[in-house]
Amino acid sequence: MTHQLPRKKVAKVWGRRDVAEAFGGETDEVIGEVWFEPDETTRGLLVKYLFTSEKLSVQVHPSDRQARRLGLGEYGKEECWIVMDAEPGAVVGLGLDQEYDEGTVRRAAEDGSIEDMLVWHEARRGDFFHVPPGTIHAIGAGLTILEVQQNTDITFRLFDYGRPRELHLDQALECALLKPYSAARRRSVGEGCDEILVDSPVFSVRLLCHQHVFAVAEPTLLVPLTGEVRVNSDVFEPGVCVAMETGDVVRSTADTKFVIIHDNRKTGSVAGELEAASSLA
Repeated sequence: MTHQLPRKKVAKVWGRRDVAEAFGGETDEVIGEVWFEPDETTRGLLVKYLFTSEKLSVQVHPSDRQARRLGLGEYGKEECWIVMDAEPGAVVGLGLDQEYDEGTVRRAAEDGSIEDMLVWHEARRGDFFHVPPGTIHAIGAGLTILEVQQNTDITFRLFDYGRPRELHLDQALECALLKPYSAARRRSVGEGCDEILVDSPVFSVRLLCHQHVFAVAEPTLLVPLTGEVRVNSDVFEPGVCVAMETGDVVRSTADTKFVIIHDNRKTGSVAGELEAASSLA
């Protein structure tokens, strides 16, 4: 049965008290993330929003193969970000400014100069970034981000700005790509419509906007970004994540923008979702 996934607020040292109105607005707690808790049919992926007032750690995540080799389970952590809001000057760090050897990166992590080796990209509303495992990255302050990730929490920190949290240099360097981030993994979706943002072996994310009517061909997650989306007889607005089942009918209007998300390990690629669906217009 189609339903909203439960929301869970997660406190973070880098979070904010002024989260978006869709998540309650002003709060006494410093909220860094809002998770949509997976259920049985969606447990392979985690969808969440991030709210930042400070930089997150410089970090890296392992691939599935690396996670297994390190004895950390079957799955690593691939992720992608859609920037929902950004203060002037907000940035994200992705990849290194050139290729380095492991010893140089280790020393830079130890003395903090790794922050200067990162390539910092201006982040604006509507920017999209695909972050494959192994990408050294950091998220800056002043951002609201919608993140889709594998449902694991394996994070290896290289540098944390002096915060009293554990670093994981050996594991991080075993997993990290010590080279620049591919510009092909970044795009602007601020004005874009009806495009596949990422279609990896792990998950697929497709952006849709304007008017659509289609039947869902496989179990799918839907996240409204603007406007209202109707699934069967229920209407959903931004601030929710909807778990849909095969045969559910989605209807959107001209002022709507939303994403649909597939766990490709379970359902196959999202690329053919709309083409394969029966038109109900």
